Amino acid sequence: MLVSRNKATNSLLRSEKKSLFRFLTLYVAMVIFMITLLSLFYYQSQEKLMLSDQRAMLTKYAYIQTRRLKVLHHFFDEKTEYPRDPRFKSAIYDLEHMKIFSLLKDENVRFDDVEIYIINDHIHLVKMLDEFYLGTKYLIIEVEDSGAWRGEIWKNIVGFGFLAFILFILFGLYLAKLFLRPMRDSIVLLDRFIKDTTHELNTPLSAILANIEMMDTDVMVEKNKTKLARINIAAKTVSVLYKDLTYLTLDQEKENYNEEIEIKELIYNRAEYFAVLAQSKHIECNLDLEEAVITMDRRKLTRVIDNLISNAIKYNKRNGTVGIQLREGLLVIWDTGIGMNEEKIPFMFDRYMRFNNSEGGFGVGLSIVKKILDEYHISIEVESTEGEGTRMVLRW
Repeated sequence: MLVSRNKATNSLLRSEKKSLFRFLTLYVAMVIFMITLLSLFYYQSQEKLMLSDQRAMLTKYAYIQTRRLKVLHHFFDEKTEYPRDPRFKSAIYDLEHMKIFSLLKDENVRFDDVEIYIINDHIHLVKMLDEFYLGTKYLIIEVEDSGAWRGEIWKNIVGFGFLAFILFILFGLYLAKLFLRPMRDSIVLLDRFIKDTTHELNTPLSAILANIEMMDTDVMVEKNKTKLARINIAAKTVSVLYKDLTYLTLDQEKENYNEEIEIKELIYNRAEYFAVLAQSKHIECNLDLEEAVITMDRRKLTRVIDNLISNAIKYNKRNGTVGIQLREGLLVIWDTGIGMNEEKIPFMFDRYMRFNNSEGGFGVGLSIVKKILDEYHISIEVESTEGEGTRMVLRW
């Protein structure tokens, strides 16, 4: 299914990024653990193979040294010098593991079931003698470990381990792509639905708003005035949603027309526009506005203000309060509404993210707000307490 994708759709939502990050973190940790485990098995197997190769040579040395000890034992009265060999070092211990004589460079001898082992860059072979020549039960043969085999093993571990890691990561990215595809396809489908729906809303919505404005309420009975007010509220609610959808699908690609804007006048106009929505919930609006100027595209600033004011009304309680404070370089919009849990705040600007199923539209308004503010390098801070209200602070 081929559909057009705008820049916002192509970028991952923060919730998607978080899911992807968790999956990749767990996957990479498992890959590293598996490669480490395999490397450890490989190292141990290669060490055993090396010792197996060394065993034959050291066993030969042990046989030679045993013969020399036998000779020394029988001619001890004539010759008392312990036999030496430039090819290896040796030591003899009695049955109680007490040292009789030693030429070893490393005296840490292990008397356990392991016949051959590596210790501190030396290889020891522990040979039990059948005959107690000179009281000897254990003959230790020692040669130096050059470490060449270890370097070769690490070379293979690093080389093949890195190659395996790259292959597993590529496979993991493929799995992640499969993991995110259903979510991404759903978002693209929703985007296309919104774009198609937007085109159909324009004509009937414009007709409704125009006819409401032309109606003469002076000749209406009170019952009909109430009904007309409800229609006006519903139409303006849909109008805000329509403008968001229009901006999302069409206007955001237009070139900016930046100008100096008197924010105070714009806020008064937008507050008056939303007055009918506020009155329907008996919400009091407190305006504390001073003169302030900002340079940006008027339609984008309007989208920011409209969304923040409409949300403050929409998610407020009956008989609540909405406050707007304006200073040079500062705009604060607060309410006494339902608020939200602190853990949800980082995700409130994600597109299609909704935390209240009984209120709101498609969940695109705050996503648009954040995108516009980021474009003009305007910071936004959110302070919210569940059940008490929300405070939006914009600084530029």
